Amino acid sequence: MKDKIYNILNKFIKLIKKLQNFVNAIPSKIKIIFLVVLVIIILVTIILSIIINEKSKQKYVLYDGTNISETKYPHYKELMDNLKEEHANWTFTLFYTRLDWEEVIKNEGHSELRKNPLNLIPDSSKYPDNWKCEICGDKTYDNGTWLCASNRAIKYQMDPRNILNNENIFQFAELKYTEGAQTIEGVMSLTEDSFLEGESIAEALVQAGKNVNVDPYFITSRLIQEQGRDGTVLSQGYEYNGIMVYNPFNINATGNSRDEIIENAAKYAYEQGWDTIEKALIGGVDFVRTSYINVGQNTLYLQKFDVVNTDGKLYTHQYMQNLLAPESEASNMKSIYEESDTIDTNLNFIIPLYENMPEEISEY
Repeated sequence: MKDKIYNILNKFIKLIKKLQNFVNAIPSKIKIIFLVVLVIIILVTIILSIIINEKSKQKYVLYDGTNISETKYPHYKELMDNLKEEHANWTFTLFYTRLDWEEVIKNEGHSELRKNPLNLIPDSSKYPDNWKCEICGDKTYDNGTWLCASNRAIKYQMDPRNILNNENIFQFAELKYTEGAQTIEGVMSLTEDSFLEGESIAEALVQAGKNVNVDPYFITSRLIQEQGRDGTVLSQGYEYNGIMVYNPFNINATGNSRDEIIENAAKYAYEQGWDTIEKALIGGVDFVRTSYINVGQNTLYLQKFDVVNTDGKLYTHQYMQNLLAPESEASNMKSIYEESDTIDTNLNFIIPLYENMPEEISEY
């Protein structure tokens, strides 16, 4: 092995010497021209590298009504303009993901190389057969009531043009605290007849959102999405290692049976010291903020579909497997804004743009 390395080094040294002799034999004027050409080549290479890097870099641009290519991103403009006409105070931020649409669907879809699907749908006759994954069919996941979602289902739920309407737009709402937009009364209207009912809890939820710059309506909606209106053992208290623990955000609630799911979530809560519902609420909000919102996954849509590459990775960092969760949570949030009469306040919506989008909007 040493002899091989020695021989390679010897050959390399001989090559360098030959190049040196060749350069020395070149007349001075030609040497200068050669060096100038070499410098130009290096500069052009660097500039091209910067341009290519910038073109592939994700970026955010505030939509001004004109700055979007209708050819590259069909139907986006008309849909955003329709919403803007109805809600004058709303703003839209264009999120250039730089990702190819079909490549995104391929990575979000299931494959035989992946142990567990990224996207699940309820095992219900409500959804067409072509929403079931082609690979898994009727195989159930999680607690036995979920099926692997097909690429068709994922396309329909991910296509931003199916979301740019009054019913679904809050999937794109930027999840930040906005003074005057989120109120205690609004939270109370959503939490009525739920495990979060009461003015004191509503005040705590609004204050928690304000403290960490997270939309309190989102926090409330996420809690009800995770726990249901009646709550579960994870919000009512579950004994783990002799201590009553709480995990209302269902953090780390994974597994293939109800017992396994609860045990994993309870273990996480125990390790965090969440022995009161208040501690669990504060800790859960901070977890969502630091783990998702602060890394660019600052909408319901982006928390479900990891198309943000701030961490250098894609498609792996998702909050939930439920393909329909963003739609459900967005509906709750919209209801709160409407009931609290704050839907026309200064809200911002982050709209993902994909490359090579088809002219046809994805169908159900």
